Amino acid sequence: MKFLIQRWIPRLVLAPSFLLVVLFVYGFILYTGYLSMTDSKMLPSYGWVGFENYSRLFGLRHWNTAVTNLAIFGILYIGISSALGLFLAILLDQKIRAEGFIRPIYLYPMALSFIVTGTAWKWFLDPGIGIENTMHAWGWASFHFDWIKNRDYAIYTVVMAAVWQSSGFVMAMFLAGLRGVDNEIIKAAQIDGASGVTIYRRIIIPMMRPVFLSAFVVLAHLAIKAYDLVIALTGGGPGRATELPATFMYSYTFTRNQMGVGASSAIIMLIMIFSIIVPYVYSELKSGDQQ
Repeated sequence: MKFLIQRWIPRLVLAPSFLLVVLFVYGFILYTGYLSMTDSKMLPSYGWVGFENYSRLFGLRHWNTAVTNLAIFGILYIGISSALGLFLAILLDQKIRAEGFIRPIYLYPMALSFIVTGTAWKWFLDPGIGIENTMHAWGWASFHFDWIKNRDYAIYTVVMAAVWQSSGFVMAMFLAGLRGVDNEIIKAAQIDGASGVTIYRRIIIPMMRPVFLSAFVVLAHLAIKAYDLVIALTGGGPGRATELPATFMYSYTFTRNQMGVGASSAIIMLIMIFSIIVPYVYSELKSGDQQ
């Protein structure tokens, strides 16, 4: 009897939380999938239209713009954050002085919400009050930096703000991976005459493949669901120059009163995330079984 109580008490304690997660996460995912196949407009309706919303979605110029912007944003965001994070991690791995002071500075931006980051960078990049205005006040009248108001360059300001916020977190992941490398392997390479650059390039970095994969999954997930940073920084503009799938989904669901189309875009975003996470989970499980 005592064994049964000890076995079931944890399950009973966790049951309410489990039920809430099932209802409010997976339940609403299924409900969104159902709405994506209905003719819902301002409010949910239950007129079945099948995949009509999806065919309409991929025919919308705004959706194609959002996907194109996501490709640009995602590639640059993931690539630059990973490269910068690895570079900072390698610097800190040299056992520099004041590491305990510098590391929190790099990590601090991740403690901020994307709304705060977007608002701060909006002020910084605004030609009227930001860096351009400051340079003009210092006498550099020819300095010109209006990317945030330029349709051709606005998406890159979103990349800049996102990289600033996330690169410290990526640095922490890579630093943990670097500190986890067996020192005996490094010492053996040093005895064989390998230089520091060669050790990192041929030994340490290849051994960090799981860390690179984890960083990619985290950054890709953040890129796909990016919403608050864009809204705070550019509002999706100028025009639709910084429109992303998340902002498209919100706009069509709650502003344009096209709930069916908005729900279908949300499901496409979910499929994007699943296409990244499922192979990652499979890879981790497979490597765990091999060990």
